Amino acid sequence: MTRSTLSYLKWPLVVTVVGLGLSAWLGWETEQTARAVFSFFLVGAVLAVLEISLSFDNAIVNANKLEEMTPLWQRRFLTWGILIAVFGMRIVFPLAIVAIFAWVNPIEAMRLALAEPDEYSRIISGAHGPIAAFGGTFLMMVALKFFVDEDKSIHWLNWLECRLTKCGSIRGFEIAFVLMIVVVISQYIAEGYRSSFLFSAIMGMLVFIMVDGLGTFLDQSSKAMAQVGAKGGLGAFLYLEDLDASLSFDGVIGAFALTTNIILIAIGLGIGAMYVRSMTIMLVEKGTLQEFRYLEHGAFYSIFALAVIMFLQSLFHVPETLTGTIGVCLIGYALVSSIRHNKRMARG
Repeated sequence: MTRSTLSYLKWPLVVTVVGLGLSAWLGWETEQTARAVFSFFLVGAVLAVLEISLSFDNAIVNANKLEEMTPLWQRRFLTWGILIAVFGMRIVFPLAIVAIFAWVNPIEAMRLALAEPDEYSRIISGAHGPIAAFGGTFLMMVALKFFVDEDKSIHWLNWLECRLTKCGSIRGFEIAFVLMIVVVISQYIAEGYRSSFLFSAIMGMLVFIMVDGLGTFLDQSSKAMAQVGAKGGLGAFLYLEDLDASLSFDGVIGAFALTTNIILIAIGLGIGAMYVRSMTIMLVEKGTLQEFRYLEHGAFYSIFALAVIMFLQSLFHVPETLTGTIGVCLIGYALVSSIRHNKRMARG
């Protein structure tokens, strides 16, 4: 029996009610005023919307990869993955940034987050450049790998994608292209920050190469590796988790523009993460990616745009609303193009 669209929203709606209730309670506990209750409630809701708008592409890419995974690893991603997404990226990741850049232990980082939120936010903001370089490099590699795939038979923007596919025969094209972008951007980085930008960008590329290589190895391994990860198993899981983390950088950093309260950030972004997971499940079970053939293309164009924006954020501030709007528009245009294609095919 096919599930209704509303049924996929059951748990996200439950989490929304609980999360926004906790946000309001946190406002009362923090300042004990009605104004604080409303303010925390509103910020929690805005953070959830921010996370959803920035993660449309994440849900589509996740769904595409999940279709290749075994049912066991699908369940693991949708259960373990949400725990990693909420607690790992929304709590542990910001604390790790503070611990690394302020040279303090994780306990002190937690104390700063709770007792000195302004100092905590300052350290996070100071780390934005290296994070943007790492995330931008990783995401650009992800997008280019999709477009230069020589086995890719469906093209949305033919004039561009056919040429990119031909570039796939050039060994190391993606690496050379991204390194060229990194070198150009680094010329405009202040000299004191240039080395950290370049180091972070190179680390982003190395992590992509290792995760992609490990995923390919595990997914194509023989029976001798079956106990480690079956086809569509551990390798795909690691790839998705790393991609999910990279796509979360922008939302986590952007959240500090709204509030420095790490608990409120975790609640708001956690609500959004639940909707992303539900959208992923719906896309897989309803076969939406097969029905709308260009939707995946729109997601990868959105990821490429996000990578460019993350590089630009190393030079100047780019509003998170603009980032989310670009992603939604690209995916929306891909959806419209898919519907038009389906109508043309129906007319014969």
